[in-house]
Amino acid sequence: MSYSVEYLKRLLKAVDNFEVKFADWMTTQVESDHNNSCGIFPTVWPKEGVSASQIDKKELALAEAAGLACSAVKVTGAYIVVAGMGTLDPIANWSMMSQPKALFAPRDIRLTVANVKGRLEGMIFDAEACESNDIPPFSPANLHPLIWKAAAPQWTIHQYRVAVSEAAGALTNYWRDRLGRKDVDGTKFWQQSLSPEPPIPGKPRLVWPGDSTDKTVKGMKSGLPMLTVSLKDLAAGLCLVSRNASAHAQRTVNEQEGMEQLAAYSFLARLLDQCEIKSADKTIPNK
Repeated sequence: MSYSVEYLKRLLKAVDNFEVKFADWMTTQVESDHNNSCGIFPTVWPKEGVSASQIDKKELALAEAAGLACSAVKVTGAYIVVAGMGTLDPIANWSMMSQPKALFAPRDIRLTVANVKGRLEGMIFDAEACESNDIPPFSPANLHPLIWKAAAPQWTIHQYRVAVSEAAGALTNYWRDRLGRKDVDGTKFWQQSLSPEPPIPGKPRLVWPGDSTDKTVKGMKSGLPMLTVSLKDLAAGLCLVSRNASAHAQRTVNEQEGMEQLAAYSFLARLLDQCEIKSADKTIPNK
């Protein structure tokens, strides 16, 4: 999905408004952090001498602003990874700071806001350039959901090589589960699952649907296994590099390279979504 310049600017304005309302609400709160709260107490609590009605008024204004701004985190992918909880949106969940075992501290909210604003400004710049050049904008958050969900935690902290590796592993593991193939992994799994040979008991195949006499169907059926194995080899190579400390120090993946690699996996994931699962005794249309 592409985002217009106007939409991105509206999001940026909403985040600016959230930032103002958050600062205003914080004037009524005592600010702490996870170290001082020992991980079991809130990271904010009401200041003495501030009336409950004053706090409620500012809190409601902040909640409304958060509702308008939280879409910006989804658009930019600026989530925070919380141990045991996965990826969370700090803007949408700002109120968790007032609860025991607070997941966020005020510093987390401010850093997220700054991160989102920076990313939105970059996306606006790119979208404006695309509008003038008729080039569509690109956001990794619009990739296949399976790929982006796996990549997002590492992508948002700029670990692009690891993000691609996580996406590659997630795609393989997803289809191993769907096909019940815990007995093999990696390249062998893809070679067997996308083999043009008929399925045998215990080894189902992923097959492009349609009549093989159709030229398009025939091309897809012959090309998909080669594409899959090539991408799997890429993932294997990334894993090998990550295990080699010296090679890792010398070779990193930048954001542009990471986007291109994730896009390749996303394309493959969408192709696989259209395949049928064919076992020795039945064919299951993919959903």
